[in-house]
Amino acid sequence: MKNNREGQSAVITDTDYSKIRKQIRSRKYKLLLDLAWYTGERWGALVQLQINDVFDDEDKPREFINFRARTRKRSPDGKRKARQVPVHPVLKEALASYKPESDSIWLFPDRSGDGPITLRWADMILRSAVDKAGLSAKGISTHTTRRTFITKLAKRGVGLATIKKITGHTDLKVLSRYIEISDDDAMEAIATL
Repeated sequence: MKNNREGQSAVITDTDYSKIRKQIRSRKYKLLLDLAWYTGERWGALVQLQINDVFDDEDKPREFINFRARTRKRSPDGKRKARQVPVHPVLKEALASYKPESDSIWLFPDRSGDGPITLRWADMILRSAVDKAGLSAKGISTHTTRRTFITKLAKRGVGLATIKKITGHTDLKVLSRYIEISDDDAMEAIATL
């Protein structure tokens, strides 16, 4: 779905996100999209979240979501690192109203409940919602939420070192490729001189 984006997924607006979210019927998969939007984590790690990574023993949302090292992408040195992300107030509200399936340890269990849904299944859910929202031509993929998350933080003046810590990147050069800079952004920067 990365149409003419030189291998990069699209960065989308809050309105696009809302349109996509409206097309997802299941509360479980709406939550998956919300987690992607408010944490900037890769979908491969999101689908492997366990209930206790997100909820405490009293079924209340935790202050931080724990992404286990084994679920995350390897860094260039071959290591995987755990990542904890503070829970945004909107996400906390969504989590508070969500009741996980108690028979499974997984936040997004497959039909058997013995394992998590696959990344392929999550991708199909997203693609279907994007198509129904009429946004297929934008180049939206599961990586869109991560690129959008990082670009939004950068545009709001959050320093790269802080973004690097939040996202778990080990290399600023790699991180900087995520940030989309439009012609309008460049013009606004020049105008500040």
